[in-house]
Amino acid sequence: MNLTFRQLKVFEAVARHLSYTRAAAELHLTQPAVSMQIKQLEETVGLPLFEQLGKKIYLTEAGKEFYHYSRSIAQQLSEARQVLDELKGIQRGRLKISVATTAQYFAPRLLRTFAQRFQNVAVSMDVTNREALLRQLEHNEVDMAIMGQPPEGLDAVAEPFLQNPLVVIAPPDHPLAGTRSIPLATLIEEPFIVREQGSGTRSATERFFAKQGLRLSADMEMSSHEAVKQAVQAGLGLGIVSTHTINLELEAKRLVILDVQSLPIQRHWYLVHREGKRLSAVAQAFKDFVVAEAPQVLEQ
Repeated sequence: MNLTFRQLKVFEAVARHLSYTRAAAELHLTQPAVSMQIKQLEETVGLPLFEQLGKKIYLTEAGKEFYHYSRSIAQQLSEARQVLDELKGIQRGRLKISVATTAQYFAPRLLRTFAQRFQNVAVSMDVTNREALLRQLEHNEVDMAIMGQPPEGLDAVAEPFLQNPLVVIAPPDHPLAGTRSIPLATLIEEPFIVREQGSGTRSATERFFAKQGLRLSADMEMSSHEAVKQAVQAGLGLGIVSTHTINLELEAKRLVILDVQSLPIQRHWYLVHREGKRLSAVAQAFKDFVVAEAPQVLEQ
C-alpha cells in the first residue's frame, strides 16, 4: 500500500475522536481536508474504514484493525524521534507536554526558564481538562503532563514538585470577609460556585468536606477557574480555587481569601508520565529541572 505519514496521522486523529470536526481542530486543518485524506486512504486500502450512522461515525472492522496498526506505527516513529534526539543531546530536540487548565497560570514560566537554558529545543504545550490529560497519557501522545491529582488505574509515574493549596475566595464586600477562623459549619451554609464533576479541584474539595462529615452544596458549576472567579466577583457565591490562579485578583483587590478553619486544603502539583516510558534526553532534562527547581523559579 502506498500510504503517507500524513494520511496515517489524520486517520489516527479521526479514529480516536470519532469526529472529523474534532480531528480537524486538533490537526489545524479544515474538515474538507480531513475528509479528503480519509477518502484517499480508503481508496488506497481498498476498504471502508468508517461508517456513518445518523450523525455519528464508527470504525468498521477494517478500520479497527487499521487503527491498531496506525497507533503502533506512530509509537515506533515517536521512539525513533526520541532516539535521534538523544543522539543530538539535550541542546536540540522536542518536548511535548500537556497541563491542566489550572496549571496554565504558572507552567509558561517554567517553560520560559527551561527554554532559556536550551534555546534550540522546540516546546509544545497543550492546556486541557483532566479527562483529556488522562487520554493523552494513556495513548502516549505527550511526553508528560502537569496535573493536580495523579491518575488512578493507569500505570504512571507521578513526581510531586510544588504545593497547590486550595482556598476559599469571596468578593471583598462579602459579610464573611475579614472574619477570623470561620467554622466549616458556617461556611457550608453559603452558596458555592464549584468546578465541573471530574475536575481535580472538585474531587479534592469533595473528599475534604466528606472527611469532615460535611457536604458542600454545588449551587452553580463552572468549567474553568476563570469562570469560577468571575462568578465569585459578581457576588453569585463563594468559590474554592488554587492559590496559583488568583494572584492578579488579590493584587487588584477584586477577591479576598477567607480565613476558614482547617483550610487551606493541602495538595500538590505533579509531573506525570507513563510508567516504563522511554524519556528523551530533553524530556528527562525537563523532568529533572521541574522536580529540582520549580518552587525557586516560581518565587522569582
